[in-house]
Amino acid sequence: MSEHEENQKEKFYKVLLLFGIIFVAFNLRPAITAIGPIIGMIRADFGISNGTAGFITTLPLLSFAAFSILAPRLGQKLGNEQTILLGLFVLFFGIIIRSIGFISTVFLGTLLVGVGVAIGNVLLPGIVKAKFPSKVGIMTSMYTTSMNTFAALGSGISIPLAQGLRLGWQKSLAFWAVIALIAIIIWLPQLKGNLRRRKSSKGQPSSIKELWGSAVAWQVTLFMGLQSFLFYCSIAWIPEILKSGGMNLPTAGWLLSLMQLIGLPATFLAPVLAGRFQTQKGIVLVICIFYFAGMLGLLLGSTYSMSVISIICVGVAQGASISLALTLIGLRTRGARQAANLSGMAQSIGYLLAAIGPSLIGFLFDRTHSWTIPLVILCVVVGLMAIAGVGAGKDRFVVEESVVNNN
Repeated sequence: MSEHEENQKEKFYKVLLLFGIIFVAFNLRPAITAIGPIIGMIRADFGISNGTAGFITTLPLLSFAAFSILAPRLGQKLGNEQTILLGLFVLFFGIIIRSIGFISTVFLGTLLVGVGVAIGNVLLPGIVKAKFPSKVGIMTSMYTTSMNTFAALGSGISIPLAQGLRLGWQKSLAFWAVIALIAIIIWLPQLKGNLRRRKSSKGQPSSIKELWGSAVAWQVTLFMGLQSFLFYCSIAWIPEILKSGGMNLPTAGWLLSLMQLIGLPATFLAPVLAGRFQTQKGIVLVICIFYFAGMLGLLLGSTYSMSVISIICVGVAQGASISLALTLIGLRTRGARQAANLSGMAQSIGYLLAAIGPSLIGFLFDRTHSWTIPLVILCVVVGLMAIAGVGAGKDRFVVEESVVNNN
């Protein structure tokens, strides 16, 4: 085979990989976000309590926290490409099992959905680092924007599928198995390419345990965790916060959708900018200023226009923070294996914080009967995220930090 043919073949595999990454990203949120709008139908069908129904939405986050730490090891043993395919199959069967129609299968299927999504969450940054080392920013931008777009779509079409098309909640949830199956088909060629070769760099941590002594790794982890905390608290409670200010619930729900959609341009832009600058401290500070302004507006604002401005600020900050957090995983590491390990560490702790956040904010509201203290707490979390993000945004690698610590 000539050199020209080899180059053409390599380009073809890169295009297939690009489509594969995007379609994997399509599956990383909608199977989870789709359940929120129809949780009332599930509760009514089974006659379960609000607490039990709420656990259905929390279960995937607990799966993320538990399995994210294990996914890099599985990737090192089987290969990242094979492990992502395995994750897609687990996701596919989880969606099918969840849609069978028994309360036990709802919980089992939701657990499997969380495991499947966790694998993709953790290993995609490693694959991007391995195959597009000079384009981490733009590639992260593409897949996080794809992920967030389908997250919003998952929330938006659940009710139309269940009620508008009269499919019911079971078939409405089962719809996302089709997207998972398409991703499986598109990802299959990656098993035949040269993507299975896993290289370990000199000085690169061989296991996630070695990252726990790195200040850089902890700064990236805390930035990921605190932005996850803020995101899931906002998703869970902003409608109620707006309602307590006198807004009707349908309008509050519409503003919640606006918050997710308005963040999509920022989701795309943040990694692109991050990849062009040597440090990302300035981007972190801009994000945190938007977040703080939004939370402060919700705390102090009493007019509709102020609420809209606050929601826009929060949406922009949310969209940019998740994509920047994933970009930092690639920028602060030297290779694919290290990126996967850091991704596992950051997302395991991050989603544990995310699972705790909404319950903590709800508990504070129940105790005080006011949103003042919860919103003040969220403002404080923004400040902590800024501190962690400035450290994570410095031009350093976790390898260098590990070496310094060892010396």
